[in-house]
Amino acid sequence: MAEAENQAKRRNRVQLVAIVAVALISLGGSYALFYAARSGDLWGTTNRGAFVSPPVTVMELDIRDVDGQPLAEGETWWLWVVSDGPCDPACDAALHQLRQLHVLLNKDASRVRRALVRADGEGVQASLDEALRTNYPQLQLLTGDLTRVAPGVYIVDPIGNLVFHYDIVDAGKPVLEDLKKLLKVSQIG
Repeated sequence: MAEAENQAKRRNRVQLVAIVAVALISLGGSYALFYAARSGDLWGTTNRGAFVSPPVTVMELDIRDVDGQPLAEGETWWLWVVSDGPCDPACDAALHQLRQLHVLLNKDASRVRRALVRADGEGVQASLDEALRTNYPQLQLLTGDLTRVAPGVYIVDPIGNLVFHYDIVDAGKPVLEDLKKLLKVSQIG
């Protein structure tokens, strides 16, 4: 009988130690994951573009169409090529890439519009030469105060936030991958 009681006590101690060990391992593991995630060593982002930081909106840039009307928010996603002057070969290559990307969006193509954005006073209407009009008939021209953004390619959400920035030479696959992810999870636009 004494031996049965000893075995029962030993089993109870083992169970108690196991319960405490599971609790400590869970707590320790959660702390380790929390601090590893905060340092950025464990997880990263999957986006290919750089987040626009500090955040910039269309209203802050005073973006307008060629008729001088402010860009309407809440309608659609935008792909912008921001140029600080006339469209050079890199700008033209980016416009070509964005046109191809737009085709690759398939059913989501109607949710996205493309634009060439220039600084105020660049003579936007005069600068859209016949070649650009012919090659990119759906391309819109926009103008605004571009002192807060660098030249390049931008993804702009329907609310009017500039989301991602890409170098003008990276206007292909990285933009397509990020835009597809955004369109998949977006409930707007």
